[in-house]
Amino acid sequence: METAYKNCQSCGMPLARDEQGGGTEKNGEKSTVYCSHCYQDGEFTLPDMTVQQMKERVKQKLVEFGFPKFLTGLFTRNIHKLKRWSSIK
Repeated sequence: METAYKNCQSCGMPLARDEQGGGTEKNGEKSTVYCSHCYQDGEFTLPDMTVQQMKERVKQKLVEFGFPKFLTGLFTRNIHKLKRWSSIK
């Protein structure tokens, strides 16, 4: 069993805020690592995305949700440290 994380290890979103309760594994179980936006049926929804593209995507979503633009850099500054990106240099 994998460690349960508080935040998606791809985009950084708090898993508690995921309206679907997390992504899904191939066997249909809920992922305790990734959110439903990033991970479905045991695969990343955007497998070719780079860490920089993810940072931009998250910033855009935060602005859509009403966060001040100057805060989006603060929220995305550690995305590269998340599990999905840790093996990519």
